[in-house]
Amino acid sequence: VQLQASGGGLVQSGGYLRLSCAASGFTFDYYGIGWFRQAPGKEREGVSCIGKSDGTTHYIDSVKGRFTISRDNAKKMVYLQMNSLKPEDTGVYYCATDSLQDCDDFERRPLYEFDLWGRGTQVTVSS
Repeated sequence: VQLQASGGGLVQSGGYLRLSCAASGFTFDYYGIGWFRQAPGKEREGVSCIGKSDGTTHYIDSVKGRFTISRDNAKKMVYLQMNSLKPEDTGVYYCATDSLQDCDDFERRPLYEFDLWGRGTQVTVSS
């Protein structure tokens, strides 16, 4: 049972990256999947989330219009397309499952409500 995030890297401001979250060992389409990030010296925060059933998407205000979350249940994958990257997007990005509320209020809920966490992937945006 695991999640694995990948696709991070070093990009210049204004650039783009596509993160992937691969799931294995559980029934993927039973879960909402969220992306979170943690910048140096800061708390981990929710960035985006996609629901299990109708794929409803959620974003925090700072990434709306720049990031797009999607999922492929057949491949057990969730993606985060990140465009127009800014230095403040720098951090370690994690994906996590949400069996409790299917992404409702994901950005305000405590992190312990998200069941399974994958290893993160580093995103660094240079100015």
